[in-house]
Amino acid sequence: LGFVLTRTVVQPLQVVAEGARRIGRGDLDHRVAVTARDEIGDLARQFNEMAAALERQEQSRQALTADVAHELRTPLAVIRAQVEALQDGVFEFSPESVAPIHDQVLLLGRLVDDLRTLALAEAGQLPLECAETDPAALAERVAAAFGPRARDVGVDLGVDAPADLPPLHADAQRLEQILGNLLANAIRHTPAGGRVHLRVADEGQRLAFRVEDSGSGIPPDELPRIFDRFYRADPARANANGSTGLGLSIAKKLVEAHGGEITVESVVGAGSTFTVRLPKA
Repeated sequence: LGFVLTRTVVQPLQVVAEGARRIGRGDLDHRVAVTARDEIGDLARQFNEMAAALERQEQSRQALTADVAHELRTPLAVIRAQVEALQDGVFEFSPESVAPIHDQVLLLGRLVDDLRTLALAEAGQLPLECAETDPAALAERVAAAFGPRARDVGVDLGVDAPADLPPLHADAQRLEQILGNLLANAIRHTPAGGRVHLRVADEGQRLAFRVEDSGSGIPPDELPRIFDRFYRADPARANANGSTGLGLSIAKKLVEAHGGEITVESVVGAGSTFTVRLPKA
C-alpha cells in the first residue's frame, strides 16, 4: 500500500520534472498533462502557465529582433548607396548629395532613442519626474509646437482646453511626448484641407485628452494592432516621412506608466480619435 501511494505521488512530480528539463533545453512549446485536481494538479497547471509565458516572451523577442533588423535595413541601404555613388563619382560631393545621408542618420538616431525609451517603459524602469501639471497649458504648448507643421501641409490644428481644469500629478515632459506622438500621427494621416483637434475634458475621476482628425481612418481589422511595435497601417509609407513606427507603442507605455489608458476609435474615410485618460492629481 505504501509503495502504491508513493508511486501515485512521485510519478506526477517526475512528469513535471521532465517537463522542466525540456523547458530548460529550449523546448518552450512543451506542456505537461494535467490529470489530477489536487495540489499536484495545481502545480502542473502553474507549470504550463509558466511555459506559455516563456514561449510568448521568446516569440516577442524574436519578433522584436526581426522588426529592428527590418527597420535598420532601409536607412543603411540608402546610406550605402549614396556613399558608393560618391566614391564612384556618380554624384559630386555637395550639400545636396550629402543631405540624404544626413536624413537617414537622423532617422537612425531617432530609432535608437525610441527603442531605448520603449525598452525602459516595458521593463518598468522609465523614470518619471511627476509634479503638479496644468493640463490646459500643456495642451496649448504642444499644439503651438505642432502649429507650423500643420500649416505647412494645409491642416487646420485647433485646441479646446478649458482654463478651469483640475491639475494632474504627472511628468509634463512625458505627457508632451505622448500628445506630440498623437498629433504628429494625426497630421501625417490627414490630407490638406482637413482638421486635427486636441480637446481636454474633465470626466470625474480622470482627465481625457482627445486627438481627433479627419484623415483616412483605420480599418477595423487593423485597430487591435495599432499599438504594436513598428506596425504601420500603410506599409508603403514606411520611413518615407521620418517615422520610426514606434510612436504609438511608446505613447501607450507612457500612458500606462502614469496609471492611465489610451484607446482609439476610427471610421474609414471619416477620421480617428485617440483618447488618453489619466487620473487626477
